[in-house]
Amino acid sequence: SGFLVGLQTASCLVKSGLYKKVVLVATEKMSSITDYTDRSTCPLFGDGSGAVLIEPSEEKLGVLDAVIHTDGMGLPHLLMKAGGSVDPPSHENVDRREHFVYQEGRIVFKYAVSDMADSVLDIMKRNNLTMDTVDWFVPHQANHRIIEAIARRIGLSDDKVMVNIQKYGNTSAATLPICLSEWEPQLKKGDNLILTTFGAGFTWGAIYLKWAYDAK
Repeated sequence: SGFLVGLQTASCLVKSGLYKKVVLVATEKMSSITDYTDRSTCPLFGDGSGAVLIEPSEEKLGVLDAVIHTDGMGLPHLLMKAGGSVDPPSHENVDRREHFVYQEGRIVFKYAVSDMADSVLDIMKRNNLTMDTVDWFVPHQANHRIIEAIARRIGLSDDKVMVNIQKYGNTSAATLPICLSEWEPQLKKGDNLILTTFGAGFTWGAIYLKWAYDAK
């Protein structure tokens, strides 16, 4: 969820007048923390990076609304058990392979689908958006089944859903900016985009973004 939270934070900093321009970069090297002996996780992840520039606009464009949630109950189900400040790397925890991503797939799937779908519907309701007035849906590229389940749950047609996980895998925080970069040639000024994501914690949320420019 790092990119979504960062985008909302950067937008607020620009709107406050404290900063004129903010470059937000999301970079993930998941290959360094993927256990390639764990068949439940190793096929899912990839490395990637993306960046966006946030600056003021005199028109009602850019980030218009955000909903962000966190619930610590999800900690045991999606985490790295060691390697951070609480449990620094040691011979023992490396031998136990605790410095890799660990997830309980069925539990994560259940919460990812319901939480992302609910946050999308919430932000649409708050902004009087309908499936007809949403131009693009930009979901976290966790896996294809999750993306399909969310789209079905909210009733959005496949032609409005950005999907590139088949090319890069789950690049964690980088999935959303990579999608925006790849679809940029198709985006038009004024398009309504809904971004949503889900991550460790659990953390999740959605952003309503009105695209600010036409592709050159």
